[in-house]
Amino acid sequence: MNRNINATFSITAFDPVAREWGIAVATNNVYVGNSTCYIEAGTGAFSVIAETEPTYGINGLRLLQQGSSIEQAIRYTKEKDSLADYRQVAGIDSAGNVYAFTGSSLRYWKGVNTHHAGKNYVVMGNQLAQGTLTAMATTFENTSGTLATRLLTALMAGEAAGGQITGKQSAALLVKGSGNEWYNQIDLRVDHSATPFTDLERLLQYHYGRITLNQALYALQHQQPQRGKTLLQTAEKQTKGWYGIYSRITKAYLLLNDTLQAIRTIKAAVKAEPRWTENLPAFYCLYPKDSFFAATYPESSFTLTDWNSAISMLNNLQQPEPAIRLAQEITSRYPHSSHTWYLLACSWQQLHQPEKAQAANTRALREDPENADARRLQPALTPLYKKKFTNN
Repeated sequence: MNRNINATFSITAFDPVAREWGIAVATNNVYVGNSTCYIEAGTGAFSVIAETEPTYGINGLRLLQQGSSIEQAIRYTKEKDSLADYRQVAGIDSAGNVYAFTGSSLRYWKGVNTHHAGKNYVVMGNQLAQGTLTAMATTFENTSGTLATRLLTALMAGEAAGGQITGKQSAALLVKGSGNEWYNQIDLRVDHSATPFTDLERLLQYHYGRITLNQALYALQHQQPQRGKTLLQTAEKQTKGWYGIYSRITKAYLLLNDTLQAIRTIKAAVKAEPRWTENLPAFYCLYPKDSFFAATYPESSFTLTDWNSAISMLNNLQQPEPAIRLAQEITSRYPHSSHTWYLLACSWQQLHQPEKAQAANTRALREDPENADARRLQPALTPLYKKKFTNN
C-alpha cells in the first residue's frame, strides 16, 4: 500500500492550576497544525499524528463531554478504524488523565516510534532520533512558566536531541484555557519554514509581547511611569521585528516623554517596511523634532484622515490642549468633518469642559447622525453638562 509517511512528534499536556490544555507539534511536512490538534477548554485535548485521522479528535471531545473516560474516548474510534495500526493518538481529559497508543505497524518504520505518558502530559512521535521523547518529557517536567512556554521548550528540547530523522518543515502550538478570553488563547502555526522551531518561538514571544505592551500602556496612562518603563523594555525585546506593533511602542515612549527613542522606533519601522510611512501622520507631534518626518511624508500630502489621526494620537497621549488647537484648525478647513468634531469633543472632555465637549459632539452628530463614536459619547456628556449648570 502506498503511503505518504510523515515523521511527526508532539506533546499534549494539561496545567491544573491555570486550567489550560495545550499541544505542541512538529513534522517534516507542511501545515502540521491543520489536522493534528484538537482542544476544547474545559473538556480536554487530543493529538493525532502518523497517518492522521481527524475523527479521533472530533469523536474524542464529543465523548468526553458525554462522560466517557479518556481511554474510552480514544478506543471508541480506534475500534472502528481499520487503519488504527498506522495511527498515533494521545489524549488528556478535564482532570489531567491521559491515554495514548502507537499503532503496531509503526514498528516497521525507521527511527523511534513510540509514546510516553507522564503526569498531566503525553509525548509521542515517529521516525525520531534516540532520546527525543526522553528529552521532551524531562524538559517539560523540569521547566516552569506558562503551559505554552513549557510545551514549546519541551518541543525544542526534542529537536535538540535529534528530533525527526527525516528533517523538519512545520510546527504548531495550541493552548486553550477555561477562563481565557479569545485574545489570550494561543493558536500559532508555522506552516512552511526551514526554521519552524525558532519561528514558532518568535511567534510566542510576539503573543506575550503584545500582552506586556498593553500592560505597559495601561501603567503609563495611569501615572505609573516606572512600572510602565520596565514593562515597555520587556515588550520591546519580545516584539522585535513585529513592525505592525511599533506604532504602539512609539506611543508608549511618547507617554514616557522619551522623544528620542520614539523617533528611533519609527525610523526602524520605516527602514524595515517602507509602507510604514502611512503611520507617520499620527505622529505629527514629532514633526518639529526631526526633519525626517517632513521629508518622508510632508504635510502637503496629508488627507483629512491623516489630520484626524494626528488629533486622535494627541488625545491618546493625554495632550488635549494641542489636540484642541489642531482640531479647531482642521474644522475650519473641513467644517463638515463629523469625526474631527468628535475628536474635538474628546479633547474638551479631557479638560473637563462638558459644555464645550457637548457642543462639539452635537456638531459631530449634526454632520453625521450615524457617527457611532459620537453617539456613544453623547450620553456620557449630557449628565456632566447638566450637573455643571445645576451646581452653578
